[in-house]
Amino acid sequence: GDGTVLALDAASGAERWRADAGTTLTAGVGSDGRFSAVVTRDNELVVFEQATARWRKALNSRVATAPLVAGERVFVMGVDRVVDAFDALDGRPLWRLQRPTDALTLAEPGVLAPYQNTLLVGQGARLLGVDSLRGRVLWDIALANPRGTNEIERLADLIGPPLRLGDLLCARAFQSAVACARLDNPGLRWSRNAGGIEPVGGDAELVVGADASDRITAWKTVNGDIAWTQERLLYRGLSGPLVTAAAVLVGDAEGYLHALARDDGRLLARWSTDGSAVVAPPVRLGEIVLVVTRNGGLFAMRIG
Repeated sequence: GDGTVLALDAASGAERWRADAGTTLTAGVGSDGRFSAVVTRDNELVVFEQATARWRKALNSRVATAPLVAGERVFVMGVDRVVDAFDALDGRPLWRLQRPTDALTLAEPGVLAPYQNTLLVGQGARLLGVDSLRGRVLWDIALANPRGTNEIERLADLIGPPLRLGDLLCARAFQSAVACARLDNPGLRWSRNAGGIEPVGGDAELVVGADASDRITAWKTVNGDIAWTQERLLYRGLSGPLVTAAAVLVGDAEGYLHALARDDGRLLARWSTDGSAVVAPPVRLGEIVLVVTRNGGLFAMRIG
C-alpha cells in the first residue's frame, strides 16, 4: 500500500475520513476510536486524531504487531519484543519494557492486548501481565514448553491477535501449542501440543485453529479436550478463524471464505473474494463479517 489510512462505515462501506502516513505501512491500524496508530516501513510510529497526523516517533526496531491504543496511551511492540509506551496526546515516551529474550524471534504479529488496567504481552512462549502505567511486570505464565536442539526448533513465539474471552486469553505458540490462561487469577488453564503458524479463534465453547497442514481442530474452551477435527481443507493456506454463533469462518490462499458447522466441523458453504489470499482472521462487527485480502481488498459480508 501507499500509506493511506481509511476509516469506513462498517455497515455501508462509506468513507468517514482518510489520512496519509507518507509511506508503506508495516503494522497497524490500532485505534481507540479517537486516536489511530500505524508504523511505517521506515520504523516510524504515526498517530492520527481522525484524519489529522498528530505526531511521529522514530522507533528502534521493525514492527509487525499493530500498535495498541488504550487509556490515552499508545503501546508498540517491536519484532525484538521490546515494548514502548507513549502518551497518545503528544507522543511523550512513558516507559520501555526490555527483557532478555531468545536470540531468534518471529517477525510476525505477536500478542499485545488490554485486560482491565493490565497490558498483556507475548514474550517468546510466555504471556506477561504488565502494569500499563509503569511498565512493571506483574505476572508471567508459560503457555508452551519449547523443545528442540537449536534456536529454530525452540522458536515458540505467541502469535497474535490473541483470543480474549472475558477473564480468559487463548493463543497459539508458533509450531508448538495452543493454550488458554486465566487472567483474573493468573495461571495456565490448559495447553495442548499443536503445530501451526496462524492465530486461533473461538468463543466460550470452542477454541479453533489450523495446524501447519491446515487440519482444523476445535478444542473445548473449558478444558482443552478435542471437540472435532476437519481435514477437507488441507494445504489450502488457511487464515486464522472467526467463530460466530452460526459457524466457524476461515479464509484461504485463493480468496475463499469457508463456513464450517460449529458442532462437528462439516463444510457448510463458501464465498469468493478477489482471488488473492485472505491475510488475516475475519472480523465481526455487528452483523457484518469483514475479510481482508493480499491484493488490498476489503469485503463486508452478511452471514447468518
